[in-house]
Amino acid sequence: MPKHSTRADTVIVLDFETTGLSPDMGERAIEIGAVLVERGEIKARFQELMNPGMKVSAFIEGYTGITNAMLREVAPCAEVMTRFSDFITGHNLVAHNASFDKRFLDAELARISCTYSGEFACSLLTARRIFQEAPNHQLGTLVNYTNIPSQGNFHRALYDSEMTAKLWIAMLENIGERYDLYDLPFSLIQKLSKVPKKSVHTFLEKCQT
Repeated sequence: MPKHSTRADTVIVLDFETTGLSPDMGERAIEIGAVLVERGEIKARFQELMNPGMKVSAFIEGYTGITNAMLREVAPCAEVMTRFSDFITGHNLVAHNASFDKRFLDAELARISCTYSGEFACSLLTARRIFQEAPNHQLGTLVNYTNIPSQGNFHRALYDSEMTAKLWIAMLENIGERYDLYDLPFSLIQKLSKVPKKSVHTFLEKCQT
């Protein structure tokens, strides 16, 4: 097993589109999108639709633009997730509202008896601490708030993962500029995402020493 990078700027950022909110309720993944970020730059992409073996609702079709007709033509979840398991090997993982994506990643990989060794960080929780003045912390709002150029459709997995990756990089740059903290370890961002918002400044100042 390759040794993980411990750097916060070398991660895989991922996003699932799904049939519903929870794999515990029998919902399945229908699309996975991910980007490999190495030292703050996007270096590789992964995107595939996957057939969940069940129909998606009219709401999900409208929300994502992914139709039942599209899903009938693609590989089943097991095949796609086998390929995705290879893509994420040796990397820590980031997602916006990571608890959602982690549940689906865990559930889909469990179906094919695969595991992964990377750890998760949540860009949503991190953004709540770094961009406390943002109107809200939805991905689209934060992309606008940070002036990240965007030209595409949210609620498609690759686009959302690319925007999340750019937001993640912007947050690391923000910490660097404000606190002169660069080359941050992934574990530090994991800790930061749990720090009370009022204590973020003190936490990052202590990291300078």
